[in-house]
Amino acid sequence: MTMISRIFGLVRDIVIALLFGAGAGADAFFVAFKIPNYLRRLFAEGGFSQAFVPVLSEFKSRQTQEDVQQLIDYVTGTLGMVLFVISIIGVIAAPVLIMIFAPGFIEDEEKYNLAVSMLRITFPYLMFISLTALAGGILNTYGRFAVPAFTPVLLNISLIICAIWLAPLLEQPVMALAWGVFIAGVVQLLFQLPFLLRLRLLPRPMVNRNHEGVKRIMYLMIPTLFAVSVSQINLMVDLMIASFLQTGSISWLYYSDRLMEFPLGVFGIALATVILPDLSRQYAEGSLDKFSSMLDWALRWTILVSVPAGLGLILLAGPMLSTIFQYGEFTSRDVEMASKSVVCYAIGLSGFILIKVLASGYFSRQDTRTPVKIGVVAMFSNIILCLLLVIPLAHAGLALATSLASFINAGLLYLFLRRKKVYQVQKGWGIFLFRILLACITMSMLLFFLVPDVEEWLQWNAYSRALELCLWIALGGVTYCSVLWISGLRAHHMTLENQSI
Repeated sequence: MTMISRIFGLVRDIVIALLFGAGAGADAFFVAFKIPNYLRRLFAEGGFSQAFVPVLSEFKSRQTQEDVQQLIDYVTGTLGMVLFVISIIGVIAAPVLIMIFAPGFIEDEEKYNLAVSMLRITFPYLMFISLTALAGGILNTYGRFAVPAFTPVLLNISLIICAIWLAPLLEQPVMALAWGVFIAGVVQLLFQLPFLLRLRLLPRPMVNRNHEGVKRIMYLMIPTLFAVSVSQINLMVDLMIASFLQTGSISWLYYSDRLMEFPLGVFGIALATVILPDLSRQYAEGSLDKFSSMLDWALRWTILVSVPAGLGLILLAGPMLSTIFQYGEFTSRDVEMASKSVVCYAIGLSGFILIKVLASGYFSRQDTRTPVKIGVVAMFSNIILCLLLVIPLAHAGLALATSLASFINAGLLYLFLRRKKVYQVQKGWGIFLFRILLACITMSMLLFFLVPDVEEWLQWNAYSRALELCLWIALGGVTYCSVLWISGLRAHHMTLENQSI
């Protein structure tokens, strides 16, 4: 389901690139969309979900169905009230928010006013999508992973429909994208309610901040808000600095980030979402060996998938951007400039996924203090690296700084898990990493020496590009898997039951 969602997301980005390119209108929309999206990841996927799911899992294991329902009712009412107030403030304060998050827009009055208008439409998305995340957290806790994973498809469909059919009817066509975001927020929330009703856990919103579960979630959520969203804070720092760069820089970073988000979402976020309820349950039940074993299993899968995916993005950045986006308003220069940031983001792909997995090892144990301390270090590292790299590398320097900061974050998360003896390394990592290294070198040599230069791709039609890109992705994947198989790695080695490979 996550794969389907990402495919629709890719189609959405193709449509936006085709119709709006990487100009001032696109820059303004991406800012207006990123601000509520950033806060969504703080309140919803970040702070709230990581605090809510462990507490809900504990209530499910130790309390009655009535107690679970009461927890859901009170959490829904309390969260909904807070989000409603924040949404009103956000709509009123839109001009100030644009000044804060995109200060470079102030000098361009038209771009600034357009971003403000769109933000007033997109900001309420925060409330709807955060309540959707609450519903998704309930469904995930009860093993219903497919519905929350499919739900983002509705956002992509809404944006596609509005971009194609609503945009031509508006005086400023790009405003259709803002309305697409607003509509999607409502539709996504309504979509999940019937599935909660089937579980007999449909929320009946009531406000009670003194309820034991609500207080614990709030206590856990406050530091978690920062800890889990450090990467998002880093992206917002990129956005602020990029607003001072040449027009198109924000769009180039957006399209680059979207390519990187494809493997991150399909694999990284999906893996972290699936293991969090299980890790929470194992810790609550005192099964510490199983806890460590599952974390080790998730780390092996992270390395197995993220390293070749990152290398593939680096070596095929130009061909991918040309094949997927270079139509209509998206020019060959946009391909060239976005390729630079794709390479820099792809360097950090493993780091981004490792953060998702390793953070679950803390949040499942309701330890939010340690990730906060680590997050502070990572955030300031990113800011320093941004300031150092933006001058020589422009927008690509911002992407590279974010990638390097992700490895600092992931490395410290890993180090403290080991120090606390929460995670014990299982046998077989040495030979496993050797096999990955051998397979990656072989795949990289194939792509580096045989894939045609991007200048040739730019001369081909869409059909030829797509066919050629699919061919090289397939050859790279087959080469990687073949070397792994020849070196002795088998499917059963990657199961939870067999960690020694």
